[in-house]
Amino acid sequence: MERDSRIDLNLFRVLDAIYAQGGVSAAARVLHLTQPAVTHALQRLRDHLNDPLFVRQGNRLVATEKVRAMMPAVQAHLKGLLASTHAQPRFDAAQLQMAFAIGFRDILESIALPTLMAGIEREAPGVRVVSRRVAADEVERELGTGTLDLAVDRPLRAGPRVVHRHLVDDTLLVVMRREHPLAAQLRRADYLAAQHVTVSPLGEASALDLLLGQNGMFREVRLVCQHYFSACQIAAASDLLLTVPRAYASHLASLLPIAAQPLPIPLKAFPILAYWHESKDQDPAHQWFRERVAASITGAMAPSQH
Repeated sequence: MERDSRIDLNLFRVLDAIYAQGGVSAAARVLHLTQPAVTHALQRLRDHLNDPLFVRQGNRLVATEKVRAMMPAVQAHLKGLLASTHAQPRFDAAQLQMAFAIGFRDILESIALPTLMAGIEREAPGVRVVSRRVAADEVERELGTGTLDLAVDRPLRAGPRVVHRHLVDDTLLVVMRREHPLAAQLRRADYLAAQHVTVSPLGEASALDLLLGQNGMFREVRLVCQHYFSACQIAAASDLLLTVPRAYASHLASLLPIAAQPLPIPLKAFPILAYWHESKDQDPAHQWFRERVAASITGAMAPSQH
């Protein structure tokens, strides 16, 4: 019967410990194993190498000639393997050749991607980014399956294996055409009496309307759009009001003829968070990407903090 040439490399750790300690009991202590476990490992190695490996002389086990001949190579390889497990290769973004999938809202994509991609083009020209819209209740699943590497959104419900980081807080502004009668001053009664355009990719009621309804306030929504930019264009060319995060309003003010007023209904600032799966928490490439995303978002939204 042909001998199996495969061997458990852990057996060589046992061989080295017995060689250095001169006995099974002492080897078991340094390896944090039981004495029977070390004895069993030694027997397996004897069977594989067809050699007694050690012979007893008094209270010590003395290596056979075969072991003495092979130990320099065994110890060198064990040392190399141990060093390789502790080695931390230097991360170099310029050498990356990979794609990252990020879940972004319409607004965040507009304000963060230009800065993000400009930086990536300089630092990591081999990196490709895919920005996707992911439903809130699908984020955890997609992070877990690896089809999504990072999500940036308002607070989401997620299990313990999803890591999150607070990035920035934002508030709401109301935008309208510059010549709108309410462009100079917007009071709550004016806001509720006006007609509005809102944004909802699936056409459902907005979170703001749900919140207003809970407090006995209602507004007339004349138009529901899929995207904020088109809604802003409509607001710039009509009497409809559009309520948007402050950072996006600031971004659009340089692109469209719009004016902005604070939302005349007191609301708490809402946080923006980054989410990723714990399996990618310590990966250098993903750490680098997350930091670039965070910097692009906080940088783009910095004016909203004043």
